[in-house]
Amino acid sequence: MNKQIIGRTDVVDFPGLGLYNIEVKIDTGAYTSAVHCSKIEEIDGRLHCVFYDESHPEYAEKPIIFDTYSTTGVKSSNGFKENRFKIKSTVIIFGKIYKINLTLSTRDDMRFPVLIGRQFLKRKFVVDVDLQNVSLNQKHQ
Repeated sequence: MNKQIIGRTDVVDFPGLGLYNIEVKIDTGAYTSAVHCSKIEEIDGRLHCVFYDESHPEYAEKPIIFDTYSTTGVKSSNGFKENRFKIKSTVIIFGKIYKINLTLSTRDDMRFPVLIGRQFLKRKFVVDVDLQNVSLNQKHQ
């Protein structure tokens, strides 16, 4: 199986979440992928989320309700383990739609609203840390 080369950062679309041109950091140190969600509430068996971040124009207070979700334990880079909600969605990279599992996290203090982890990358991509925006650049050719 041929793997696509991806750089350390890129700009991708999440059509299932209505989020387009989102900056992502490719994080081989993270097992799971995470998306910034400014408000997360579980109400009557449904997960109510608001995607908002003033520093990212595509995060314009988009509310989404998930009927299907789960929880998972995630160990952060500082060594603390926390339970997070996990959703299934889609991502478009290199013009191809992939399924992706995303944990929901408040990433207000982070430069990138999305981290793409090893679970998603394996068997699909090889990371070249010298490159950036490979998928985005290919989209504009």
